[in-house]
Amino acid sequence: MLRTFRRTDSNRSPNIRRGARFAGAATVAMLALTGCGSASGGSGEDYPTQPINFSVGSEPGSGWDATARALTESMEKEDTVPVQVNVQNRPGAIGCVLLNSMVNDMAGDPNEIAMTSTPLFTFQLRGQCEIGYEDITMIARVLTSNFLVAVPSGSQYSDLGSLLDAIIANPQSVPIAAAGDDQLPLALLVKAAGGDPAKINFIEFESGGEYITAMLNGDVKASVSGVTEFGAQIKAGDFEALAVLSEERLEPPLDNIPTAQEQGYDVVIGGWRGVYGPPDMPDYAVKYWQKTLQETLKTDTWKEIAERNQWTTAYMDGKELESFMEEEYGKMKEALQSIGAAK
Repeated sequence: MLRTFRRTDSNRSPNIRRGARFAGAATVAMLALTGCGSASGGSGEDYPTQPINFSVGSEPGSGWDATARALTESMEKEDTVPVQVNVQNRPGAIGCVLLNSMVNDMAGDPNEIAMTSTPLFTFQLRGQCEIGYEDITMIARVLTSNFLVAVPSGSQYSDLGSLLDAIIANPQSVPIAAAGDDQLPLALLVKAAGGDPAKINFIEFESGGEYITAMLNGDVKASVSGVTEFGAQIKAGDFEALAVLSEERLEPPLDNIPTAQEQGYDVVIGGWRGVYGPPDMPDYAVKYWQKTLQETLKTDTWKEIAERNQWTTAYMDGKELESFMEEEYGKMKEALQSIGAAK
């Protein structure tokens, strides 16, 4: 979901088992013979019997957090899960702390799921985290979203071109709030404008909520994140969006935001979000969440939240998801290499 053209800590534990698992994988032989699973999670017939931990590797206010809470709200209101699903924020190293914990401490646990997105690729590619998508049990993709470039209202930068020109002329004078995969869209834009992405003055934060505070306080000149993080501030008049990095404009009331392409920068990059479990997660749990997520995404509660956040519901699992992950990983690797950010 990425196109770009020029303008006209952790150490991996030695016992980590490589090999991606996706929904639709073969059933564990012992499970098939005994019909039962982990004592902590119940059997395939009665799962789930205990509360589920739904972890988010960032502070409240991030896209991960918003998506996880939207899913749990929909599950609760629509009664699609018979037990409590608790969202817990476990920030650190922009999500890598959670990823390490899921892999090294929770292998095989049927009661642990977590939110993920594009950083699952970029962590590894940037050399920030050795663990990647091949080390977890990828359950499903649930949505796709769009990136925005935004500035505080009243900013001296009235359009995308003026911001990019300022970054290229004097990078240190234009601090940009962005971390992890949020940095990639602006890096590609600066490259498309003829600048050096390595010189961008990125100020890293753990969540979209911190981006917002930094923008409102004047600590940064601009930021890059998703519609989820900035939509409310744009509607309230606190922020102005300079560009959306999609092929088409957003739906009302954000349809007045021009695309980067309209402004002469042919950079299109989108994000996705999905749910994963620890390695060796029992197949009965994987299949349960696969089915439950599909049901939840069809509910009126979810549809209302997705429309409000301008998310595109895009459920995917099994072999299709496996192919998607491999393809997206390759695209991210190529993009990061093109801006000199891959290790």
